[in-house]
Amino acid sequence: MRGLRGAMLVVALLAGPAAALGIGVPATHGGQAAVDEPEYLLSALSLWEDHDLDISDELAERRFLPYHDPDLPIQAQPRADGTQISPHDPLLPVLLAVPVGLGGWVAGKLTLATLAAILAALVLWVAVRRFAVPLRIAAPGVALAACSAPLAVYGQQVYPELPAALAVTTAVAAITGRGSTSTTLVGAAAITALPWLSVKYVPVAAVLAVLALRSGKRIALLPILAAAGAAYLLVHRLVYGGWTVYASGDHFQNSGEFGVVGFEPDYLGRTTRLLGLLIDRDFGLGAWQPAWLLLIPAAAALATRRPRNWTVLALPLAAGWATATWVALTMHGYWWPGRQTVVVLPLALLAILIWAADHPGIAAGTAAVGVVYYAILVTGETTWVLSPDDLALHRPMGVLLPDDRDLTALDRAKYAAWAAAAAIVIWRTARPAPRTGPPAGPAPAEARTSR
Repeated sequence: MRGLRGAMLVVALLAGPAAALGIGVPATHGGQAAVDEPEYLLSALSLWEDHDLDISDELAERRFLPYHDPDLPIQAQPRADGTQISPHDPLLPVLLAVPVGLGGWVAGKLTLATLAAILAALVLWVAVRRFAVPLRIAAPGVALAACSAPLAVYGQQVYPELPAALAVTTAVAAITGRGSTSTTLVGAAAITALPWLSVKYVPVAAVLAVLALRSGKRIALLPILAAAGAAYLLVHRLVYGGWTVYASGDHFQNSGEFGVVGFEPDYLGRTTRLLGLLIDRDFGLGAWQPAWLLLIPAAAALATRRPRNWTVLALPLAAGWATATWVALTMHGYWWPGRQTVVVLPLALLAILIWAADHPGIAAGTAAVGVVYYAILVTGETTWVLSPDDLALHRPMGVLLPDDRDLTALDRAKYAAWAAAAAIVIWRTARPAPRTGPPAGPAPAEARTSR
């Protein structure tokens, strides 16, 4: 235990500063925060100063100028009374209200870097204590993942992704515990937090809730989760005017709040994201941290060998991956790659660590490449929004991977080759291990006699 506590401290001291290094990289050429980040920062500032979510006065006073250029796109639909509520769930602004109010946008990002450090330590603890991953494998594995994209990137980006990943890991730690009252309450709080961070986390939260109910303490847990769900719907109807935060968004006034998943979604076309989330040239996880490609054999091993509590990893991971595949409007956007998967990446990391116990050299070698990529990003002249499109930043992986946005004949051939390779890896991983030693059968007479 002393060794584990020391290792947790080390990975935390690596993960936090690694994330904080990204604060110096601009989001765009126009400022340090962009896209949805100003919305969260303005909402946090409004909570600190006005104790409400109305950002109309912050917009009028241009309080975003310290971190954004003067041309800030407006996302909130003005109401009849002049108020404007940002179409983003409120828990992240609540978490950032005090640091942003006291120290501005930098303090907000440093708070997220602190959460990144806590997440790394917790993932290590769960790997060792809940899934019996050897410390010598788990500690360097967690450190390498925490010091590379996308976990290090979202460790300072003002998005709910990193706090959601922390909530999921906390819930898994609670569900796989002994089921005490305190553990049950911690798990319930973590599950409840997910929708308040973003409505897109509801599928993952629902799966975790079912797993928690199956693990015990149903009498205590069921009314807590039911009350939390009712409170979520009631508050959103009263504050945002709909069932989700998107009801207050300017973009969805004509199409309706559920237009956020797409006005005419092509679900068959989105199926390519099942693998594309890993192998897309610019926005795939493997483009920037090749070790995430090890999720393919790791997931196959998890599903076929089924270690203790394997469903607590596999089912929420599948729910998050399915949401990123078929529900999310796009996997490409004005953000860092992997945004839609970050919520369940700790579970992917745990699956890889379980697999890496038998393949430590492969895992460490590929993960080290991702750390180099991240070092190039934070020390070079780039921006978080624009760098995914800079092929030179992640050679040779970018040359080997297909571009899902162009899908030229060459891209399709690359995709087919990667799909075939993935199928082979899954087949080989899922095969029963060959028998070793003497064939099964009755023991020889002398052996039976000796017993």
